[in-house]
Amino acid sequence: VLEAVRQKGSALAWAAIPLQGDRELVLEAVRQDGNALCFAADPLKADRELVLEAVRQKGSALAWAAIPLQGDRELVLEAVRQDGSALCFAAGPLKGDRELVVEAVRQDGSALGGAADPLKGARELVLEAVRQDGRALLHAAGPLKGDRELVVEAVRQDG
Repeated sequence: VLEAVRQKGSALAWAAIPLQGDRELVLEAVRQDGNALCFAADPLKADRELVLEAVRQKGSALAWAAIPLQGDRELVLEAVRQDGSALCFAAGPLKGDRELVVEAVRQDGSALGGAADPLKGARELVLEAVRQDGRALLHAAGPLKGDRELVVEAVRQDG
């Protein structure tokens, strides 16, 4: 089983349930495919070190982390640096953390959709998102959708 998860982390899905709770085996799986975390036993989804390995490999693995870890700022920052769209899996208060949201939209402009509403109305942040992905304007607060500079930039990015 160890060799199988080293080659394909998602092979953890076919491991016997007791093996899905084996920390070493799960660690190998998430190093190969962060999303293999979804097949781990629940106690391992709460193991900060293991989850950190998973999100460094695949930011979206944050979706499978135990809820308290989805509120761990450092862990979420690692996740959004790897995949900006992982912001949508962060705990509510972190979606309003400007630094985290800036990191997320720099990596993936459409991550603006996962930000708290007040940040969707922050013009500079929306401009940063639109420069990365013109479609991010869809997630901006209503008044900004009519901002000429933002619209021009969005069209420039996505034609």
